[in-house]
Amino acid sequence: MSRPDETARRAYWTEQMELGYEMVEQLLEHPVEECGEPFISIPAAAEEAGVEMWFSDSKIAGDLERVFHLRESNVRTIVEIGREMNERGWILKIEDGFRSLEMQGTLVRKPEVFDAVVRKCTWENGGELPSVEFVARRAIVMCANIPKIGGHMSGSAIDISVFRRADGGEVSRGGPYLTVDETTPMRSPFVSAEHLENRLEITAVMESHGFMHFPFEFWHFSKGDVADRIMNRDPGPARFGAVNWDAETNEVTPVNDPKTPLNPLSQIEREIEAALDRIKEIR
Repeated sequence: MSRPDETARRAYWTEQMELGYEMVEQLLEHPVEECGEPFISIPAAAEEAGVEMWFSDSKIAGDLERVFHLRESNVRTIVEIGREMNERGWILKIEDGFRSLEMQGTLVRKPEVFDAVVRKCTWENGGELPSVEFVARRAIVMCANIPKIGGHMSGSAIDISVFRRADGGEVSRGGPYLTVDETTPMRSPFVSAEHLENRLEITAVMESHGFMHFPFEFWHFSKGDVADRIMNRDPGPARFGAVNWDAETNEVTPVNDPKTPLNPLSQIEREIEAALDRIKEIR
């Protein structure tokens, strides 16, 4: 059944996704001067500092475990954010941290994620499946398919949720982590005033420590990467770019060809076909 504000929701979604794609283009062109800063463990740093912090226990995709390591300076900052949240009566939950290229490429193809993208594209297109190029254009805003634009692959970004220390309940932002709909953008008009206030209050804490929000997701924050520079209107090069990280040696190596898609258009086309088959089975 169509909602009374369906047209407005669709128009808003289209507007936000196009703005998101414009930001993707900015991310691709912004300069990076990789500093080579090593990684450290967020859980270990939080425990050492006596900060209560939670971490997702879900797999990122398939059998791939989440990696709660980030650039050292960013981890130190996250611990301070966690401490401030504890003082406010909150618990910071890290939903995701570093992603290797393999992890990110797999996440783009993850059925739960890709099926949601296909459904949303079909909804946006009035019930008809749009072109492969259109789906790829939308998908890259929701899940980075190019190393250069993805803060998780730079070891500079985290996805978060926030909970109350008093009762363990979530500080609701109008939907759970990884919601893919018109409530996903940070300032969506389709969430309640209370949920928007919670989003903005959490964002204020994060940004007071230099972790900038991604406007098209209410859970993603980063520092020191190209997204941070763009959000701050800073033309200077980012310190952190996409890297290969060796967990054994803690060696950080810049990714070769960071503008090359993790999943080419031919792969996206195959994923669309697989998603349609899964969606038909559910129906």
